Amino acid sequence: MSIKTIVIVVVTILLTAALAQNTDKVPFAFLFANFYVSKLTMMAVVAAVAFILGIMVGRPKKAKFDIEGYHDNIRKKEDPNTLSDEDKDYIS
Repeated sequence: MSIKTIVIVVVTILLTAALAQNTDKVPFAFLFANFYVSKLTMMAVVAAVAFILGIMVGRPKKAKFDIEGYHDNIRKKEDPNTLSDEDKDYIS
């Protein structure tokens, strides 16, 4: 097993233990509403949101591909009528 897998398993076990020990209801205030929610639910929601944000932040950015520049470079190489300055001097 890799270190990354071991860390994921340990964090999952610790999170599960913490969630199992905190099932009592507590008051929760959100904007203008006050309601009772179990600690288990709030911790699970926070963990899920943190996981999703971690995936979004941690993924690599997509490289933009310049298709026009690529096409122009290919066409310049394939064009048999294109001569370098050195070739033009040699011919004339």
